[in-house]
Amino acid sequence: MRLFWMIAGGLSLAVGVAGIVLPLVPTTPLLLLAAYCFARSSPRLEAWLLDHPRLGPPIHHWRAEGAISSRAKTLAMVAIGAAFALSVFLQLPVKLLVIQGVTLGAVIVFILTRPTPRLSTHHTSDAKP
Repeated sequence: MRLFWMIAGGLSLAVGVAGIVLPLVPTTPLLLLAAYCFARSSPRLEAWLLDHPRLGPPIHHWRAEGAISSRAKTLAMVAIGAAFALSVFLQLPVKLLVIQGVTLGAVIVFILTRPTPRLSTHHTSDAKP
């Protein structure tokens, strides 16, 4: 089972990192999944991920406060808007646009109702948040 969690963590991390540059690929949820998987397979990989200067802070913010940074919220709104605009531009059927609009609307509500992190410093994996 340990191998399963390690592979799942590695795949989640790879796709999450790709999401940094690819629009519509959700980075933070995949990083959270990678940390979850690594916690079950490799404490060393989990510690590396949590201590990473770029990838670790969103995980710490979510774990400590259920928070999403203002920058991440802004980028998510831009990606959601771009996805919906592309669907309109491609003239998808109205039924699909309605389904997409309702789904994306729910995602927007979820994102915007999460707090903004109060944590101002990076926590190492052995620190208590």
